[in-house]
Amino acid sequence: MQPRRVVVTGLGVVAPNGIGAEETWKALLNGQSGIKEITSFDTRDYRVKIAGEVSGWDVTRYMEESEARRLDRACQFAVVAADEACRQARIGREFRNGYDPDRVGVLVSSGIGGILTLEEQALTCVEKGARRVSPFMIPRLIINLIPGNIAIRHDLRGPNFALVTACATGAHSIGEAFRQIRWGYADLVLAGGAEGAITPLTVAGFQNMKALSTRNELVGAASSPFDRDRDGFVIAEGSVCLILEELASAIRRNVRIFAEIVGYGASADAHHITAPKEGGEGLVRAARHAIEEAGIRPDDIGYVNAHGTSTPYNDKHETLALKTVFGERAYQVPISSTKSMVGHLLGGAGAIGAFACVMTLQEGKIHPTTNLKTPDPECDLDYVPNECRTATVNFAIANSMGFGGQNASLVFKKFEGH
Repeated sequence: MQPRRVVVTGLGVVAPNGIGAEETWKALLNGQSGIKEITSFDTRDYRVKIAGEVSGWDVTRYMEESEARRLDRACQFAVVAADEACRQARIGREFRNGYDPDRVGVLVSSGIGGILTLEEQALTCVEKGARRVSPFMIPRLIINLIPGNIAIRHDLRGPNFALVTACATGAHSIGEAFRQIRWGYADLVLAGGAEGAITPLTVAGFQNMKALSTRNELVGAASSPFDRDRDGFVIAEGSVCLILEELASAIRRNVRIFAEIVGYGASADAHHITAPKEGGEGLVRAARHAIEEAGIRPDDIGYVNAHGTSTPYNDKHETLALKTVFGERAYQVPISSTKSMVGHLLGGAGAIGAFACVMTLQEGKIHPTTNLKTPDPECDLDYVPNECRTATVNFAIANSMGFGGQNASLVFKKFEGH
């Protein structure tokens, strides 16, 4: 069987600096941060007091309160992002014509999943007794109920599962969805990532392993990828979903095509549970695999959406990895980190990076890496500092790295007809 072409026909976003794809993209181009002081719990005993919370979240704007109570916060975000993507691609219960629901999959996952539910119900069990634990605890908690709920809501009956690779989860989900369509197992797949883990336990855990920024006084400027004074990432929440579709199906259904996905690479460092291997060697292999599958050369890449966490170790070794992949041309390739404005969406991070690549190809604009004020001699590439840039980009790559040494790269191509 010949590999099939796969395009993006729907985008849905719930982010700290915007709800909806259009609003979020506008915020990213304007350098608008979604990072602020934590409001969801009391941080008096915490060194970390900032996060990328979704502003003004009122789930009852999107679903009945009775339905919302059955969903963990991460799943709420995913369902709302999926709704938007489905509307754009015209799939779901409202759009019955033009596709076979048995051939539409859902691969949306999370790095941590329903931890808010776990924390709340654990306290209930300890303080009030086992009989008071909610019967909805397990369905709210387990990660595979994110794609499960989306499939039920939109009657999507194809391949349906959740894979977990920490901060690379969203990218791996999109990559595996691409493979499902490319090799004929599905015609459309809704893919992405979600996280709702700004909770007392999660923040305490990341804080105590010294992964998070403690520059609380900077608030929206605390996430500063590739800056000399960066001191850790800012935890965030939200969801991004993409509809991937076989090209012939998209043309037949006459839906908007945002971009084409042409390459996917995945690798393991086999090195350390949290730290990347020296020189970002695992990311180098993932990126090279993705570029090779795309049938292009590294020189064809016109934009990189970096993992760019704002941690001292990651940014240094990701920079080294990019130098290995692109050679001397690394200094001419525009690179930006979405996390500078939204923080780190963990399981949703790779998906929002993919979204940024798709929009860059669609509009010819590269969002900036904000808060890059003091150059780091070890991070000396073109990170598109502080202001968006207009550029002609034909191919873009999104890179993701996760705890456990798991790496993923996605290559997208500007769609210019069939």
